[in-house]
Amino acid sequence: MRTFSYCRVSTTEQTTENQILAIQQKGYQVNEARTISETVSGSVEAMKREKFKMLIDHQMESGDMLVVLKLDRLGRDNIDVQNTINLLTDKGIKVVCLDLPVSDLSSAEGKLMLQMFSAFAEFERNRIRERTKEGLERAKAQGKKLGRPKAHATTDSVQSKRAEGLSQSKTAEALNLGIATVKRHWNKSLTNQ
Repeated sequence: MRTFSYCRVSTTEQTTENQILAIQQKGYQVNEARTISETVSGSVEAMKREKFKMLIDHQMESGDMLVVLKLDRLGRDNIDVQNTINLLTDKGIKVVCLDLPVSDLSSAEGKLMLQMFSAFAEFERNRIRERTKEGLERAKAQGKKLGRPKAHATTDSVQSKRAEGLSQSKTAEALNLGIATVKRHWNKSLTNQ
């Protein structure tokens, strides 16, 4: 069985050295050529991470083992982690995550733990959806306007500040708009709406 490790950091100021060291301290001696390090945001899905995808698609094969220090190295959220682990186990790759009580996610205990995580994640998504709906209903009941402001209102505001002699950057600042928005409405005629 060949052992690979995948280590990820979010910014170039960070390094994967601590992750590599922690994996070694847990008893996994991974050949340097099989240690994949990547700098990519955790918000990117696992299979959209260039080096991770290359590892899974072109380097690992059935019977191999993938070791990660933390579960979030395997995906951006619970669903992505589940999909990644299912993809790996379907390929015959053993998945080990060192920050969980059951490190072998390919085992029956590991799969049970992942199913529990999945249930909690679904519960949380539903609660967020409910709270968002309640907040929108409360805002409507209070008479608040929802959604983007109408473009003609923005054009009117920008044209008004332009007529006062403000520059584009001062207009953006005064109206709390991005400079690109101000530029888009700067030369619009009020009759072209």
